[in-house]
Amino acid sequence: MARLKITQKKSYIGSKQNHRDTLRSLGLKRLNDVVVKEDRPEFRGMVHTVRHLVTVEEVD
Repeated sequence: MARLKITQKKSYIGSKQNHRDTLRSLGLKRLNDVVVKEDRPEFRGMVHTVRHLVTVEEVD
């Protein structure tokens, strides 16, 4: 199964509480944090919510 490498590229300061909670749920705590998650619809939806704060790459 494919995996997603998610990197936080922008600060969550000034963003909505929902976006902050989503970043925490993904496991991102600070700038340039990186997590690798399975490519599932749940994670895709979370990434879509905070797409302006993160970058996503597909990893084999």
